[in-house]
Amino acid sequence: MSAHSEFSIQKLVIIGGGPGGYEAALVAASLGAEVTIIEKQGLGGSAVLTDVVPSKTLIASADAMTRFAEAADLGVHVRGSKDGNEINDLAVDLDKVNTRLLRLAATQSRDIKRGLERVGVRVIAGTGRLLSPTEVEVTTEDGLEYTLEAQAVLLAVGAYPRELPTAKPDGERIFTWKQLYHLTEVPEHMIVVGSGVTGAEFASAYRGLGAEVTLISSRDRVLPGEDEDAAVVLENVFERRGMNVVSRSRAQAVERSGDGVVVTLADGRKIAGSHCLVAVGGIPATQDLGLEEVGVAVADSGHIKVDGVSRTTVPGIYAVGDCTGVLPLASVAAMQGRIAVAHLMGDTVKPLRTHLVASNIFTSPEIASVGVSEKAIEEGTYQADTIMLKLSTNPRAKMMAVEDGFVKIFSRKGSGTVIGGVVVGPRASELIFPISMAVTHKLHVDDLADTFTIYPSLSGSISEAARRLHVHL
Repeated sequence: MSAHSEFSIQKLVIIGGGPGGYEAALVAASLGAEVTIIEKQGLGGSAVLTDVVPSKTLIASADAMTRFAEAADLGVHVRGSKDGNEINDLAVDLDKVNTRLLRLAATQSRDIKRGLERVGVRVIAGTGRLLSPTEVEVTTEDGLEYTLEAQAVLLAVGAYPRELPTAKPDGERIFTWKQLYHLTEVPEHMIVVGSGVTGAEFASAYRGLGAEVTLISSRDRVLPGEDEDAAVVLENVFERRGMNVVSRSRAQAVERSGDGVVVTLADGRKIAGSHCLVAVGGIPATQDLGLEEVGVAVADSGHIKVDGVSRTTVPGIYAVGDCTGVLPLASVAAMQGRIAVAHLMGDTVKPLRTHLVASNIFTSPEIASVGVSEKAIEEGTYQADTIMLKLSTNPRAKMMAVEDGFVKIFSRKGSGTVIGGVVVGPRASELIFPISMAVTHKLHVDDLADTFTIYPSLSGSISEAARRLHVHL
């Protein structure tokens, strides 16, 4: 069906202005829809204002510190330091770092709003609630209430940090990941509860900024859901940089104690620090949306149930992003939004293919992955050949004094088709792209091997790994 059919006059109301919501709005407007987007926090949602943009900006400052701190092998040191092998005068102005990242977040939010308004999207500052599949109750930020008619509704309401009942955040000493950006000084000792992606990223960042860091993991290693080799590399780097990783330990309570905090573990041990970040996952913001009254099915976790094109169980109502529990990534939310609108408007559409999603963990070093995991291969779900090349063998890495990291590629046994990969190292988020291309377009390992790479370059290891997976016929 053409995008310029009777669907081109569709009235679409979007509740939530994060990546899923604003990407959907842009696509819908370009296809001729009349679009209204309702957002209470600011365009870009948590991803722009309190999560991805600020956290990765903080991490950029930490990376700069880390590069200088480990530059001795490159012959770089601070003028006037005691000797040429030490960097002993580095300091960070955390107040300036946080001022910059909040300014960047606010600027990006404004740019998104202007971009939406430029293509005719109406933006309402407030909240929305379903009254029926075609009616949305709006409450504006200044208290006005009214009803909007819609031919379709898209829910993009996101998620918020999970809190422990025995670790109430106060924004001063005990934090969620939304509350860290008003610190004016680097914490003396940051205790991070939770060793998933968020916990590992902030632990890495604050250690890079010079804080003493203790990372509490309830599992036997950090990043329990990620590639095991990658997790081992990261743990070794954490240990070398002086981080204290407390494994197989569950935090039972976090309390203020004078000018600091005390974390009590389930086995009775106590750990004292100056600050504590509780990073134990998120909860979908699906409360008080009118879902039950309208008949939208919700999982026990609170996530909205959707299919491959983001339809809910009620015709005309779609949902995208973290509130669906598909994958908590801004890129996935945006893709869900684009797919939902394409389906709604009758445009060409392919269902979301989660096995093609590339993801990155912004620790130092970064960890990027795409496609089939090695765990799935080991469990027999896929038959594949595997190759791993350490970056320490790469000429460019040697020149950069990079010793930590690797490139790993998985190819289907027999055919040689690239089905997955992992990159650990500096800017792994950029290096994963050629492997993502190969996975998405079902390229053969020889396609990667026969492609010119720059000498010297880190990407050369991708080509070299592919050559070693060549199937001789």
